[in-house]
Amino acid sequence: MSDHEIEITVRRAVAADIPGLVECSAGLFAEDAGTRHDTVNVDWPREHGPDRFAQTIQEPDRLVLVADRGGVIVGHLAGVVAEPSPMKLVKVATLVSMFVRPELRGSGLGARLADAFFAWSKEHGAAKAEVTAYASNSGAINFYERNGFRQLSVTLEQSL
Repeated sequence: MSDHEIEITVRRAVAADIPGLVECSAGLFAEDAGTRHDTVNVDWPREHGPDRFAQTIQEPDRLVLVADRGGVIVGHLAGVVAEPSPMKLVKVATLVSMFVRPELRGSGLGARLADAFFAWSKEHGAAKAEVTAYASNSGAINFYERNGFRQLSVTLEQSL
């Protein structure tokens, strides 16, 4: 079986996946925030990711998925569900981060990760799902819109 024929499994992350999660997160930071936001520490995944992922995969209101291709992590998705509040009257699931290696984009893997996130969100009683993307990241915005998200707000920023 060639490298391209190895099946990709989408599953919940375990401790052994942390190095792969850190690499995917580092790829996301370098490609996305690192090129779009000058105040983001692009080294955060390698500096703080191992501890953060170790904590996050244990929390019941958080989801960390990996896309595993023969023992190699080729993508991830992290999400969280927030309880209703006086401001937000329903449970809301937030897709915090998502990354698929560039050579696998367009393969349907991102949609599989998003579908697993939606299913998990519904299981946890969320009434809405949300995600934030940089305004200049048209590829991400188009992906999220193809997968059911609709634009709701715009964040504006001014350097001081």
